[in-house]
Amino acid sequence: MAQLASAEFLTYLKGLFPGNHRSTLRSSWYLVTAVAFSASNRPDAVPAVFRYTLDELKREQASAGMTDDEEEAQEAQLKLARRSRDCLLQAGLLCGYSRSINGLLALHEVMPVNLRDTKTLRNTEKSIQDYSNDGRQLFTAMYGDNADIVQNLLDSVYPDMGWFSNTIGYGVVYGGANVLTQPESSFVIATANIAMGTPRQITWHLKNAMNGGATFEEIQAVRNIAIEVAERSGVTWNEEIPQVTP
Repeated sequence: MAQLASAEFLTYLKGLFPGNHRSTLRSSWYLVTAVAFSASNRPDAVPAVFRYTLDELKREQASAGMTDDEEEAQEAQLKLARRSRDCLLQAGLLCGYSRSINGLLALHEVMPVNLRDTKTLRNTEKSIQDYSNDGRQLFTAMYGDNADIVQNLLDSVYPDMGWFSNTIGYGVVYGGANVLTQPESSFVIATANIAMGTPRQITWHLKNAMNGGATFEEIQAVRNIAIEVAERSGVTWNEEIPQVTP
């Protein structure tokens, strides 16, 4: 694991993502990296990504004098932990929940007790209809002008697929917890699809990230990081990973 997700490799991946001046909690490179390892069936590398990122956050807090405010520091670390967990949960809908669970189990083993969640972040009291409405809103925001085309495609191949995608996928999984931003969820979806080599969906979601406000440079970085990690994990593809144009 140390060789697969070494500090040198993680530092290199971080450097691929634009905006290195950003704080850890405002960056997305580690979300893409963790998902790429998990979706590539290398859950053993996920803890190294989290430890590296947590150490970075702690250094930022020490530099800013936040260590004097233990409650504020822990709140920021908990946010990091939740982001690290939720990206794996969201990716599981694409790469399979066995891989998501294995990634979460590996992460849990190194997770400090005070950064673990004991309650569901998603609202279990919300009705299915409310989640359906929320899902349609997020789906439309992500796909933009292509939302109706894609929804009609899913409905036509199997109505249950269209319903599941809208209500469970976008309503519950991607948009149900407000842990990741809209473009970050698109990053997660695109990354999982890159690891699996599904060109149609890769193209959709790289463009969707742009619809959510991501820059072209960020989208290129997501693609490059996902490919680097998947190749390092032993993934090979039958087709070329598509590019996205500005």
